[in-house]
Formats: sequence, structure tokens, C-alpha cells
Amino acid sequence: MRPVIIGAGRGSRLGPETDRVPKTLVPVMGRPMLDWILDALGEAGFTRRDVVFISGYAEAVVRERYPEFTFVRNENWERNNILHSLLCAREHLTGGFVSTYADIVYEGAVVRQLVASPHDIVLGCDTAWRRRYTVRSEHPETDAEKLRAAGERVIELGRTIASDEAQGEFIGVMKQSPAGAARFIEAFDALAETLPAGPWREGRSFEKAYLIDLLQHLLERGEAMFREDTAGGYMEIDTRQDLAHAAQWWSSRT
Repeated sequence: MRPVIIGAGRGSRLGPETDRVPKTLVPVMGRPMLDWILDALGEAGFTRRDVVFISGYAEAVVRERYPEFTFVRNENWERNNILHSLLCAREHLTGGFVSTYADIVYEGAVVRQLVASPHDIVLGCDTAWRRRYTVRSEHPETDAEKLRAAGERVIELGRTIASDEAQGEFIGVMKQSPAGAARFIEAFDALAETLPAGPWREGRSFEKAYLIDLLQHLLERGEAMFREDTAGGYMEIDTRQDLAHAAQWWSSRT
């Protein structure tokens, strides 16, 4: 099992912070977001040499700073989205993997929980997610990747879920066993062959799909999916407003 960091995008909503570096190298609380992610993965036993990094914008900067990584380039990072970016690393997914967004900061405990779970597909979930959105005018709750669950079992994923009905927010960190990865890849390939052009999920095309779009497709197909929780030990850094609040969010987590 390998950790896969999906870091191809620029992060234009951070403005000049990403003029020379990709979003994941923007400092948060004095350190690049990527270093926070590596620390969290390290708590589950992963080393830098284990990391598969999906690159795109400003790839050379990441290669210079982190030569230990295995790099996979998303050549179409400007035209596609996070789902297609992850599948660029398909050869590294088949043995099982832990994938993570590259623009987040989170505690290592949730990675340990995901790795220890016996289930094939397990998602990290922040149950205290709404506290951050009280000041996120540039990224409102309607943009959150919300999650509904019955106990541990996930029953729905999507941005259109009403906030009051959500049990938490998907944090962008996921574990898949080899069996789970096989079904995940098979579903992606089947859709790539059969979907017509045009909108697919929530107005997005398949090329522009988010990870949660394929996960929701799997749920609708009957896939069993589970969650592991953190109570506030996670934050997304999408805008300069998020940067301004990061230290307060992190210090006030449960």
C-alpha cells in the first residue's frame, strides 16, 4: 500500500501565493502544506520514499525539494480535475493505496485509523466541519464535500447534501484495499467508455469530475463504503481567507 498525493493543480484562488509554486507548497502556519501532509502520513508508517506524487503545475519545484518521491505527471492538469488526476497513477493503485488531496492539513490519527480499518474503501470524515464555514465567505458550505452516513457506513456523498443532513465533510483522505482499488478502477474505465459528452454529476462533465463523483457512483451501484472520523483535526486551504484563519482553526480543534 502506498500513499498517493494528488498535487497537480495550481490553486489560482490563492492568488500570487501560487505564482511560482503549486498550491501544496504554500506555507500554512510556517510550513508548506505538503510537509504537514507528510507528517500525517508518517504517523501511519509511510516514509517519503513511499510517496507517489501526482504533479502538474510547477512540477520542477516539487521535484527539487522532494527528490525521494515517485512522480507521475498529469499532462492534462489544466483541463481535467482531481478524479482523472488520481487515475494518472493507476499502476500504483492496484496494491491498495491511501490517497490525499494536496491542499489540506490534518492530523495523522485519521490516517492511522484508515489504514487499520478492515474495509475495502474507507473515507476520512470531519464531524466538526461546520465550525470553519462560519468565516468562509469565499468558500461556503454549499461547496463542501458533504457526507451522509448510517453509523460507520457511508450512504451518500455530494456538495448538494443539505448541511443539516450531513454527518460530516469528506476530508479528501481515503484508503482503498487492493480489492477496493480494482472495483474503483473498473468503474472509472467503464464510465470513460460509455458516458456521453456533456454534464454528468452536479453539472460537471466526466473530465471535470471530482473524486466524490465516482465514489457516489459506486455507492449507487451498491458498493460498501465506510468512514473514519476526526473532530476538527482537518482544514482545507483553498483561498487567502483560509490562510488568514488557519492558525485559529488548528489551535481550536477538538
